Amino acid sequence: MFLLLSVLTLVSCNLSQSVVAKPPQQQNLQTTPSPSPSQPNPSNLATPLSYKIETYDSQVMGTSRTYAVSLPPDYEQNPKRNYPVIFLLHGGHGNATDWFVENKGQALKTIKQLYTTGKLPPSIIITPDGNDKRGSSPYRDPEYIDGPNGKVSTALGDELVKVVQSRYRTIKNPDFWAIGGLSSGGWGAVNVGLHNLNHFSILFSHSGYFQDKSGPNNSPIIFIKTIPLQAQKRLRIYLDTGKSDIEEIEEGQKFSKLLAQLKIYHLFREFPGGHTWQYWREHLADSLTFVGEQFKLSEIAHQADNQSFKFEK
Repeated sequence: MFLLLSVLTLVSCNLSQSVVAKPPQQQNLQTTPSPSPSQPNPSNLATPLSYKIETYDSQVMGTSRTYAVSLPPDYEQNPKRNYPVIFLLHGGHGNATDWFVENKGQALKTIKQLYTTGKLPPSIIITPDGNDKRGSSPYRDPEYIDGPNGKVSTALGDELVKVVQSRYRTIKNPDFWAIGGLSSGGWGAVNVGLHNLNHFSILFSHSGYFQDKSGPNNSPIIFIKTIPLQAQKRLRIYLDTGKSDIEEIEEGQKFSKLLAQLKIYHLFREFPGGHTWQYWREHLADSLTFVGEQFKLSEIAHQADNQSFKFEK
């Protein structure tokens, strides 16, 4: 088992330009085995992926909120199986469908390919509306914080998590929950994730920044230092930025350096390109491959924990 974990970790590390090589220790927060997020039957993969818009009444925001959801291709065929969950956050002047629509994220094409190649276990994909009470505007970015325009961080990182858990068959352990995004949604994903580590342990950011004008509580490069050491050890973080994205690449380099100093497991990668949907479409596969690797490592770790528990009994 130790050898298998080591091999999988080395495979993950060889993909990176900046990496803390030691994987975190996953903790078994459940008394029963986590259902397997393994690959579906090949015949189920032939089912086209789709998404739909859902609404829920948000007590936190005091209004109706929306999200888009794409269920795994074998979800209906396996009523006893629970699944990992991935939140994808949009950027400025965006909405809940940005990651899915043809002229922007085209995420279903990427996800289908990763399912088919076994790089990502079938997962419940959630793309929330990340805008605050002011709505979307081309003149400002979403505020993924608990601030004067609404408690968006709590609404997404806690309230929506519980809505998803009540509506779908999820693996509730945070080792099987990931949150990521692009641009301001990349910062938002890390910020929301760090404030809700009881729900998420895998964070990823495309072209994000890590110091926010709202202050240190919502600046991951500062706030992460306040997180207890045990919680830091459970984190797994993926970052990438286009080489033409000068400000964001500097932010990514600084944050990666800090993560290395804190010995938090992470990858930071630089690719050709800029702050465009073409870049984000191309590199969603990289972040979700990282997520898939972490899901698989967690599955192995939890299976070992459960087997040891049985032996001890």
